[in-house]
Amino acid sequence: GDVYKRQNLTNRQSQVLDLIAQGKSNKQIAYDMGVSEATVKLHINALLRSLKVNNRTQAVITAQKMGLI
Repeated sequence: GDVYKRQNLTNRQSQVLDLIAQGKSNKQIAYDMGVSEATVKLHINALLRSLKVNNRTQAVITAQKMGLI
C-alpha cells in the first residue's frame, strides 16, 4: 500500500491536501498559499483526479487510508 505515497502529487497538491485535511475552506487555502481561489480549485480538481475521488471529503479519507496524511 505504500507504493503510492506523495510522489504522485505535486508539492502544491500535497499542500492543498494538508489544508483540506485541516478543514480549511477554499478561501482560507487561497489566502494561506497566496494564490487566487480559482487556482485553489484547479489544484483541488487535479488532486481529486490524482486520488481518483469525487470530492474533498473522499480525498481526505482516501489520503488517510493511503497514509498520505
